Amino acid sequence: MFRRRFLLPALLLLAAGGAWAWFSAPPRLALAPVTTGPALEAVYATGSVEPVQMARVGPATRGRLTALLVDEGQRVTEGQPMARLDDRQTRALAEEAEARARFAQDDLARTRALVTRDIAARATLDRAERDAEAARATAEAARQRLDDHVVRAPAGGVVLRRDGEVGEVVDTPTTLFWIGEIRPLRVTAEVDEEDIARVMIGQPALLRADAFPGRVLRGEVAQITPRGDTTRKAYRVRLALPEDTPLMVGMTVEANIVLREESEALLVPPAAVALDPDSPPGRTRRGHVWLVREGRLEQRAVLLGVQGARAVEVLEGLAPGEAVVAEARPSFREGQRVRAP
Repeated sequence: MFRRRFLLPALLLLAAGGAWAWFSAPPRLALAPVTTGPALEAVYATGSVEPVQMARVGPATRGRLTALLVDEGQRVTEGQPMARLDDRQTRALAEEAEARARFAQDDLARTRALVTRDIAARATLDRAERDAEAARATAEAARQRLDDHVVRAPAGGVVLRRDGEVGEVVDTPTTLFWIGEIRPLRVTAEVDEEDIARVMIGQPALLRADAFPGRVLRGEVAQITPRGDTTRKAYRVRLALPEDTPLMVGMTVEANIVLREESEALLVPPAAVALDPDSPPGRTRRGHVWLVREGRLEQRAVLLGVQGARAVEVLEGLAPGEAVVAEARPSFREGQRVRAP
């Protein structure tokens, strides 16, 4: 009985001593090596694929569609009729105007003959000339209004898309056809006004499209709109595409316009970096990492570049081959004793 009473306090003392040793032991920290690899600084944009040469074609007047004369994929020439609108009323008015013009011209000829023979006054001839000229102008305007009922191709190209059906009433804002050339293609993208100052002609762009999952396509900045959209707070940027691009007209793409590419950048895990609270947002930010020197924590200030989801570029403060604490914690203190593998 005495041994059991003695043994129980001894076990409690051993357990308490083990717990104290466990809680008082320096924390064990995982280290992450400073590696080298590619770092890419880019401006993000979204856009759509379109031909370099493309035009929207619509009616010049309001009317009911009576015929669609071309199909999608068909090549057309400049001035070729593409659709017709109901022109019965306009045609009747044009025929009336032409008849009036012919009558005014005949009356002018009769008046001129009478003036030549001194049968009519010169003022009568002047009035007849004015009436004939006005009638000719009215007939010409009527013929132009009649021709407006024919939708013609403004330039040569391929019919990329056709909208509208026979019987519909269309107006001048309506686009009935898109015509252009299948190649070359470009991407028209929108870049936020905060980033546009860093975008320059000739910069490469990496493109992604849902139609080609897992595939990175390439383009190049070819044009930057001088004036931005004050409502959307964005600028239009056009990206030239190579001749062999698999992208098609109308596809939407995500673009990363490459500002800087470093093949041998120093990289650390994002969790290893603690940003300084007074470091302003921008292309480069200041922060610090923790290293282990002779069992104690050492803080190291660093200058950061590209910050990605998997790695952060370190521009200053570290060297290849060093190792940092894999996860920086707010509780860390300079000189704190720790254990590392």
